[in-house]
Amino acid sequence: MKNYKLFINNEFTNPSKGEWFDSLDPFSGMPWAKIPRARESDVDRAVAAAKKALDGPWGSMSASERGALLYKVGALIEKNADQLAKVESRDNGKLMSEVLGQVKYVAKYFYYYAGLADKIEGSVVPIDKPKVFNYIKYEPMGVIASITPWNSSLLLTAWKVAPALCAGNTMVCKPSEFTSASLYDLAELFIEAGVPAGVFNVISGFAMEAGDPLVRHPDVARVAFTGGDEGGRKVYSAAADGLKRVSLELGGKSPNIVFDDADLDNAVNGVITGIFSAGGQTCMAGSRLLLQESIHDEFVEKLVKITQSAKIGDPADESTQIGPVATEPQFQKVLSYIDIAKKEGARCVAGGNRLSGEAYGCGQFVEPTVFVDVTNDMRIAQEEVFGPVLSVIKFKDEEDAVRIGNDIRFGLAAGIWTSNLHRAMLMADKLKAGTVWINNYRSTSYTTPFGGFKHSGIGREGGIEAVKEYLEAKSVWISTDLEMPSPFVRKY
Repeated sequence: MKNYKLFINNEFTNPSKGEWFDSLDPFSGMPWAKIPRARESDVDRAVAAAKKALDGPWGSMSASERGALLYKVGALIEKNADQLAKVESRDNGKLMSEVLGQVKYVAKYFYYYAGLADKIEGSVVPIDKPKVFNYIKYEPMGVIASITPWNSSLLLTAWKVAPALCAGNTMVCKPSEFTSASLYDLAELFIEAGVPAGVFNVISGFAMEAGDPLVRHPDVARVAFTGGDEGGRKVYSAAADGLKRVSLELGGKSPNIVFDDADLDNAVNGVITGIFSAGGQTCMAGSRLLLQESIHDEFVEKLVKITQSAKIGDPADESTQIGPVATEPQFQKVLSYIDIAKKEGARCVAGGNRLSGEAYGCGQFVEPTVFVDVTNDMRIAQEEVFGPVLSVIKFKDEEDAVRIGNDIRFGLAAGIWTSNLHRAMLMADKLKAGTVWINNYRSTSYTTPFGGFKHSGIGREGGIEAVKEYLEAKSVWISTDLEMPSPFVRKY
């Protein structure tokens, strides 16, 4: 049983109330770590440390010096990837093989933004005023609050921390209470890299005790949140009281659209990757499969056959393909949506059951599930399940696919499977989604922005666009005329 402490000002410190809570292994159901329970006074300490660093050593560093430290952090993440992945996999139940790949990729986020740190350039404006010189410069916003969910704690935190620190800000990070451990292990690497005290801080705890005070803190300039749209609305509302900048990366109910001219075997693999990777516990999951009517039966037959062959079990086993649902509340939510789908008239052709027995640990497993005869007005098609549940919907033609694809409050992502380039580009233009994949699914990179339309969020993460989310533009005017005319003298 590991006993973690809050990470504030480069020190591991006890929570002010002296309280901890258990972190449960989703596979065994047993507690494996003690997580510190932060309160408002701990939030105050963390924000004060971040503000002091911003006004002190971090704020006085050159951009190149900051970049060099970020590069060191990336190198240490790469060096310690196995250990970080073991901790996160045990905390959230994701496959060890998948988490290890994510952690290694986290290092590349730090490398990328380390290189960008001294390339944030302003501009000179050809102003329309005589004898005046104008330029635009970019400055850090200040203390940034990061709030992340339980499904990919390290990766989603890196999406925020790397560009925010690249821009010269400091951070206070609050991970999900279900998956806090890996961020504390990451914090050790910041010390080892030589990052000044207060630049990166981690507090864990519950929403109303730690998250809300962090969002509302007067010295927090921006809130970067990833989670469900309901939680996003609460964060947005709380941040609005202080007129804070906010970025929200929220949920999705993304359409994965397969046309009759697609390579069906390739598309089946892409659909399975889109929904069953990470057990469907990802915002970008292709949870609505739109199939052209002429290929519906053939495609579903192929899909079900592969789905039923999946190996389900211990996430630490390299041969496992689907692990447990990460939390007990989420497990119950997924089961409830399977019941809802059946009551609405959808037909289950694969899965649909919870699994129990020695091979399934504490039994927090749901079979990969496929529903057909789904209409887009059903709850199973409109609401985010966040689990291994796929809804299959028929469509007639391109116009029908666009109508169904956009008939949702979300707009995070979409997939298109076709051999017709003109069709692919036309669909990409018409679908209301922040990311569109053509003949692939779930590809991401630190070099390009990710984020959603509509209720899927505000702002972008990744690429140069992410750095801009953490910068303020300042316009500077310099008179080249040494004599300032009197405002009360008129020239006729």
